[in-house]
Amino acid sequence: MTILEKITIYKRKEVEARKKAFPISILEKATLFERETVSLSLALKNASTGIIAEHKRRSPSKSVINNNVQVQEVAKGYEAASVTGMSVLTDTNFFGGSLDDLLVARNAVSFPLLRKEFIIDPYQIFEAKAYGADAILLIAACLSEKELKEFSTLAKKLQLDVLLEVHNEEELQKSLHPSVDMLGVNNRNLKTFDVSLDSSKALSEAIPSNFVKVSESGISSIEAIKELKNYGYQGFLIGENFMKTDDPGKAASAFIKKLNA
Repeated sequence: MTILEKITIYKRKEVEARKKAFPISILEKATLFERETVSLSLALKNASTGIIAEHKRRSPSKSVINNNVQVQEVAKGYEAASVTGMSVLTDTNFFGGSLDDLLVARNAVSFPLLRKEFIIDPYQIFEAKAYGADAILLIAACLSEKELKEFSTLAKKLQLDVLLEVHNEEELQKSLHPSVDMLGVNNRNLKTFDVSLDSSKALSEAIPSNFVKVSESGISSIEAIKELKNYGYQGFLIGENFMKTDDPGKAASAFIKKLNA
């Protein structure tokens, strides 16, 4: 069983429990549910760097990355560094995150926030809206084409942008729905956890121009971003490279200054 399959099985149980504790009717009454969202895809189209910086405490592949920094400080640091958006891991069991992290980040900053989660139920999309997200991640490897279409359509109704993550051409072909804003190529092989930018390069031409192209995982150098821009990528999801430092915001700022030099 792959780690993705383990996570999905666990997530189904977790979501059923949350549904009982906090029904959608309660989520819809949340103050942030009425908030006007900020488009991450539009921000990426107009950005000079296109960096989506991540808050991530740990991961199945790297164990602990950083348990010492406060979410609000990371968020403020990223905003001060002029990143385009922030990805917030909300999975607790495997990544050490929570929906409260999203809420805290939302209260600290005004730029676009992406809820990074293993979404397997429409309920989680309502959660994302209620906790202040501007965009959600959908993972093609976890969902059928019918679910991808249904979930992305619901997200648009709730004024949330959709970043749809793929790993290969087969996943890409089932993901080309008009309700998807951004197509992300994950450079990490979820079976081996090996990382290669060749994944983004190989799939770039197959992604229609009406989608914002985002490259995810394994991006740690200025050269990598410059190279990927030549393949039409406008978004770059960077997590561990900043989070493994004592001050992620400061690390992001230094990175962006070099990128813009």
